[in-house]
Amino acid sequence: MALNLEKQLLFYGSYHHDPVNIVIHVVCVPLLLITGFLLGTNTPSLIPMPDWLIVKDLPPNLGTIATVLYTSLYILMEPIAGGLLAPLLLGWTAYAKYLTSTYGLTANYWALGIHVVCWLAQFVGHGLFEGRAPALLDNLVQAIFLAPFFVWMEILFYFGYRPELRARLEKAVKGEITKYKESKQKQGNRSVSDKKKANGAPK
Repeated sequence: MALNLEKQLLFYGSYHHDPVNIVIHVVCVPLLLITGFLLGTNTPSLIPMPDWLIVKDLPPNLGTIATVLYTSLYILMEPIAGGLLAPLLLGWTAYAKYLTSTYGLTANYWALGIHVVCWLAQFVGHGLFEGRAPALLDNLVQAIFLAPFFVWMEILFYFGYRPELRARLEKAVKGEITKYKESKQKQGNRSVSDKKKANGAPK
């Protein structure tokens, strides 16, 4: 996965252009991310570290390691936007560790339930509103890492962040969607033609 911000946002944006589907993702993607991190905090420390290096509620468990990996990739792609998101994700993961340590299975059951519902909602958004399969079916790793940052950039764009980038992306996304629709139409025409040939119908 190349760390080219514009290229990555174009890839993901071409799968998320319908307003309703975008709202569904703005709500569900952050919930998927934070519940995933919460579930990851249940593991023991995976990297041996001296006590003086461990931040309270951020031991090197799976949740913390995943958070550091995500934030590092986001900062590499876009230092300002990634830097703004990093403390939010790290703060949440520390709080998630507190929740799993304090409430145990109750916190995990809630996180798992929200996680499943959000996945289902996104598939509904693509099936009913976007009319296109989710990006993860074309590139699972890229979509899973990119989705939260795409949502974060959408929020920042709404508040006026980098308007020139937003304009370029919107234009490029429209072009990609046009290409996709034309490709689907050609496939449909080819399918009809093949059926006619198979039935012996005249062209």
